[in-house]
Amino acid sequence: MNEITKCPKCGGEYVYFDGSLYVCPDCAYEFNEESVSSATASDDIPRDSNGAELFDGDAVTVIKDLKVKGSSMVIKRGTKVKSIRLTGNPEEVDCKINGSGIVLKTCFLKK
Repeated sequence: MNEITKCPKCGGEYVYFDGSLYVCPDCAYEFNEESVSSATASDDIPRDSNGAELFDGDAVTVIKDLKVKGSSMVIKRGTKVKSIRLTGNPEEVDCKINGSGIVLKTCFLKK
């Protein structure tokens, strides 16, 4: 059996196999191995939490309070981020918040 490491819907890392389906405990999404192989074909397209495709220069909104590692800074829910830049990883975008360059995961953003 192939080891599944991430949920195709939310990107959660704690996916387990229950005998017939893979289950993500974070978002309760159930999927089979065929849906994983079709999802990995389109993984190179950066998408926000709602599935909308992201492009360079887009403006997005943060959907959850985020603690910044190595800092006491917290990015509050509802913060608007302008002019994002796509990175080589489709799960991350580069942006500036309060003058600081930060990389955010796309699963915490919406257009």
